[in-house]
Amino acid sequence: MYVCVCHAVSDKQIKQAVENGCCSYREVRDCHNVGKTCGRCVPEARELINETLISLAKDIAQAA
Repeated sequence: MYVCVCHAVSDKQIKQAVENGCCSYREVRDCHNVGKTCGRCVPEARELINETLISLAKDIAQAA
């Protein structure tokens, strides 16, 4: 599913960016230009980033 239509950025691309080390909206924005045009995708992108970070933290906690 596309999160940012203006730059054709999908939810998978955002999740992958977080899994590869992006830890904030700003880092994902700089990587994929999410929210740089109209800004309508910003709330959804932020939510997806936070959900992915929480999921990664749970995975790390379970592995420890």
